[in-house]
Amino acid sequence: MNVKEAFALLQATAELSPASLSRLEPGTFIRHYRKGDVLFRDREQVSSIFGVLDGAISLYKMSVQGEKRGIFVFGAGALLNDDSLADGMVSATAEVLRDSTLLCLNRELFGQTARKDGALSAALIHSVSRKVRRLYHLTRNNSGSLNGGMRIAAKLWKLSRDHGIATEKGIEIGFDLGITGLAEFLGYQRETVSRQVKALSDAGLLILENSRFVIPDRDRLLKVFEPG
Repeated sequence: MNVKEAFALLQATAELSPASLSRLEPGTFIRHYRKGDVLFRDREQVSSIFGVLDGAISLYKMSVQGEKRGIFVFGAGALLNDDSLADGMVSATAEVLRDSTLLCLNRELFGQTARKDGALSAALIHSVSRKVRRLYHLTRNNSGSLNGGMRIAAKLWKLSRDHGIATEKGIEIGFDLGITGLAEFLGYQRETVSRQVKALSDAGLLILENSRFVIPDRDRLLKVFEPG
């Protein structure tokens, strides 16, 4: 894959004019990352805007107690740090959940191109708007409107939608997560998550094998947090 082909895979750059793509190309390169790599850390200054071509990337913050608190998991097509365009500072830490391929765009060139290209500006607004909507949903779920089991079901259902792989047993979430990783995303104690996962597993709604979650029937799991 070359850079021109990679542009077509990102939602923000797929519809850009040839002139805009030519402006972006000199400062753009493709890089491969391994599971566990950290792309950037919270409040770090970066010179690149990262777009996911393949893989899964987690964005998280650290709590005052020094614990991970997951925010998003991004897959192919997404921009990770468009929030850093203004001043180069990122707002969260990005960690690779499975081997991934990213398009790295020069941040200054990207910003200059966005100011000249209405299509890119619109794409960036759309990207940020999606993140804001997802944060609203996250806030709602964290406000107590969903109990522990419902929050776990909702998180796994969404991950299976965005990162699911069809298998004989059902839809497998395509990266290692396990009890610890799920607890980090939900902000729960590991023991609480383990207990709730066991209850969902005993009900035939989840399978957990070697840190991978499998959803045998996504419609049944959906009814846990959206009854009726």
